[in-house]
Amino acid sequence: MNKSLCWLSLLIAVAVFCPRAQAELVVEITNGQAEAIPIAVVPFGSAEEAAASFDVAKVVSDDLARSGRFRSMDRKDMIEQPHTGANIGFDDWRRLNNDYILVGQVQPQGPDRYNVVFELYNVLNHQRLLGYQISANKPGLRLASHQVADMVFEKILGVRGAFATRVAYVSVLGRLPNRSYRLIVADADGENPRIVMQSNEPLMSPAWSPDGQSLAYVSFEDRLPSIYVQLLKTGDRHRVSARAGVNQAPAWSPDGKKLALTLSTREGNLDIYTLDLTTQALTRITDDPSIDTEPQWSKDGQSLYFTSDRAGGPQIYRVGIHPGDKPRRLTFQGTYNARPRLSPDESQLAFVTQEDGGYRIATMDLKGRGDVQVLTKGRFDVSPSYAPNGAVIIYASRDRGRGVLALVSADGRVQERLVSSEGEVQEPAWSPF
Repeated sequence: MNKSLCWLSLLIAVAVFCPRAQAELVVEITNGQAEAIPIAVVPFGSAEEAAASFDVAKVVSDDLARSGRFRSMDRKDMIEQPHTGANIGFDDWRRLNNDYILVGQVQPQGPDRYNVVFELYNVLNHQRLLGYQISANKPGLRLASHQVADMVFEKILGVRGAFATRVAYVSVLGRLPNRSYRLIVADADGENPRIVMQSNEPLMSPAWSPDGQSLAYVSFEDRLPSIYVQLLKTGDRHRVSARAGVNQAPAWSPDGKKLALTLSTREGNLDIYTLDLTTQALTRITDDPSIDTEPQWSKDGQSLYFTSDRAGGPQIYRVGIHPGDKPRRLTFQGTYNARPRLSPDESQLAFVTQEDGGYRIATMDLKGRGDVQVLTKGRFDVSPSYAPNGAVIIYASRDRGRGVLALVSADGRVQERLVSSEGEVQEPAWSPF
C-alpha cells in the first residue's frame, strides 16, 4: 500500500471509530474558571400558561453556566423572584454574593406570539446594563433564550456570545456490517438535533459555508469518497467532486464561491486544489511528492493553511493561492502537527499535536512569537473547530472508550464534554454566526 492510501486509511479510521447509536448531547463541565462571575438569572414571569411552560431563564442560566465563565445562582437560594428592575432589592442580592442579576417576562402578543422582555443589572452599583425585548413564536423561544444569553455574555465580558449558533457532527449507529452514519446539526448546547444526511457508508469532514446555509461533506455512499454540498433549509444536495481516487477535506473560501479540497493524482499522491463551485474549474495549489491535505483558508482568501509530510512527518504549512507561491512551514515543535484551523480573528491556529504518545489540541500564536500551547490532555483529541467568537474550540475525543465531543476555551482554562447517552459522536464543525 503506498503512503497516500495509508494516509487515506488513517482519515477513514478517524471517521468511523464510533460503533453505537446517536442521541441528544449532554454538556458536562469538567473544568471551569476559578474566578467565575456570580449571576442570578431569575425565572421570567408570564401571564400565559403556554409561555410559562417554556423556561427561558433556565436556558439562559444553563448557557452562562456551561460557558465556565459564570456561576449561576441556584433557584432554591433565591429569596424573591422579581420580574422588573423596579422590584429588585439590590442589597438582598448583594448579600447573596451576586455581581449581576437578570430579570424578565414572557409577554403574549397575540396567537402564538410572544415578547421576551429582559433587563440586566449590576448588583453592586444598581446600574441597568441591558434593557431589551425579542419577539418569537412558541418554537422560537429556545432560540430567543440563547440570544438573551449571548447579549448578557457580551455585555459583561466584552466578547460576542455564541449560544445561538449551531454545531454539525457525525454519529454512527449500529455495528458492522449493519452500520449507519448520520450527519447531524444541533444547537450549540446539543439540543434540537436534526439529521441532515443518513447513509450506510461513512460520512466525513462537514464544513459550514460562510453564510451558515449549507454544508460541504465527504460521503462514501458510492463506495468511493465524493464531496457533496447540501442546502440545509431545503435538503437539496449535489455532488461537486467525484474524481477518480481521493476526494477529501472540503473547506469553503471566505466568499463562499470555492472549495479547497484534497485530490489524488494518477500516481496516488495527495495534493491541495481549489474548486470553483460555479464553473467546476480546478486550480492546483501544491505539487509535491509528499502528502498535502486538510486545507484551511486564510480570512482574506489569498492563502491556505494545510498539513504536509514533506519534512518527513505531518507538519503545518501556509501557501499562497497564486501560481509560483512557495509553502512556508509554521510548526516545528514535535514530530506530528496536523488539521490546522484558524481562529475567527486570525490571531491563533488550532491543530492536533502529538505529546507523550497521545493526540491533543494545541494552539499557535500567529500574532506574536509563534508560541504553542497544548490545551487538552486526552489520548485521542482530534478535529478542532473554533466557535465563531473564537472563545471556545470544539473537538472529538474519547471518554472511557467512547467517542464524545469536547470543548476547551481558547486559553485552556475551561473544559467541557458533550456526551451522547446512547452512542458516540465525532467530526464536529461549529457554524458561523
